[in-house]
Amino acid sequence: MAWHVVIAGGGFGGFYAARALERVLPAHSARVTLVNDANFMLYTPLLPGAAGATLDPRHVVVPLRSQLKHTDLLIGRAHSADPAKGTLTVRRIDGEEVILAYDRLVVALGSVSRTLPIPGLAEHAIGLKSLSDATALRNQVLSCLDIAESLDDPAERADYLGFVFVGAGYAGVEGLAELQDFASRVIDLYPRCRTQGMRWVLVEARERIMGEVSKGLSRFARRELEGRGIEVLTDTTLREVSNRSATLSDGQRVLARTVVWTAGVKPAAEVARLRLPLEGGGRIVVDSKMRVEGHHGQIWAIGDCAAVPDPAHRGRPCPPTAQHALRQGRRVARNVAATLGNGREKPFRWRSLGVVAELGHNQAVAITAGVRWRGLPAWFIARTYHLLLMPGLGRKLRLLVDWNVALIFGRDASDPGRLGSRTPLEYSDEP
Repeated sequence: MAWHVVIAGGGFGGFYAARALERVLPAHSARVTLVNDANFMLYTPLLPGAAGATLDPRHVVVPLRSQLKHTDLLIGRAHSADPAKGTLTVRRIDGEEVILAYDRLVVALGSVSRTLPIPGLAEHAIGLKSLSDATALRNQVLSCLDIAESLDDPAERADYLGFVFVGAGYAGVEGLAELQDFASRVIDLYPRCRTQGMRWVLVEARERIMGEVSKGLSRFARRELEGRGIEVLTDTTLREVSNRSATLSDGQRVLARTVVWTAGVKPAAEVARLRLPLEGGGRIVVDSKMRVEGHHGQIWAIGDCAAVPDPAHRGRPCPPTAQHALRQGRRVARNVAATLGNGREKPFRWRSLGVVAELGHNQAVAITAGVRWRGLPAWFIARTYHLLLMPGLGRKLRLLVDWNVALIFGRDASDPGRLGSRTPLEYSDEP
């Protein structure tokens, strides 16, 4: 009887684990089932591009069924688990619960936006963590410009032309840069808005933006943003959000109908229901081989939901980045195969060779093998890196076409609406 390997989560970690298992396990020696809430892997580093209209939202996802040839795909959410019995309960997309019995389990459930008990945050702020978030943000910017253009009173128009981003990590800086670049290129279509001008504000609780890169690159990124007229407020936090404004810790009230929250992530809620040991931040406790404590040889955890020891920083877990998740996926697949008699287990030893962060049209910062880049060379490196990392030739070609169309013809200023939502039929008694 073949072994059954279940992978919970189809993000970077889960997708690359499944793809690696297809390669390293002998045919018919094991059955691999991937559980995910959709038939795609979201390429999260390209979300800002989808929000900023340089990429079609459909082109920043990787269809799982077409990329995984020998893996069973169950569309649903991992709801809970019973490690003692070796079962995982999955809530299918139709609401029915399915119980999967496993011999080996890999948990790769990823993360969600980490929110704080700030008045009005949940009601009025938008995240940038999903494909629907990206399209909603693009639509929000265009809707605000449309409404502002229809108003005669400049005072009423001001809050529609205010945009606040809270959190200046990769997601916040790249998302703000892309959206501001997008808005600045379409505002010529809105004469009143162009005359009055927009206000873009980046709020960061720490002393500098993009703490993941060097101080020099952080300063360059800040200068680039400020050179476009973006206000960068460090050592500042968000106190309150309303439908018309954001109040900051320095007492300043910024008029804005758009507040974007990108201040960190936390493990998905399902992780707490798996009956696995968790560390203080809610991540699953694992060893250097990504095995879960007390379940050696049967359960592993990777990606944003796991506290995988970071080889580059002793005593600290790996950061929640796509780079780490996909390498952990490849390594955990080989470790799982080793317990089934193919190869031997090894610890996760990968160290990041660099970072890239796009800042809008022709601007970026990057570190590659210790060399710091900025401006156009960094932008070219960032685009090349994402192109090489995107799975599948067809997906790579789609990226190339989108990027080149945007370079030549500019960004698409249309509002695509809520992609995937159904328009209800209206009854009419007319023939």
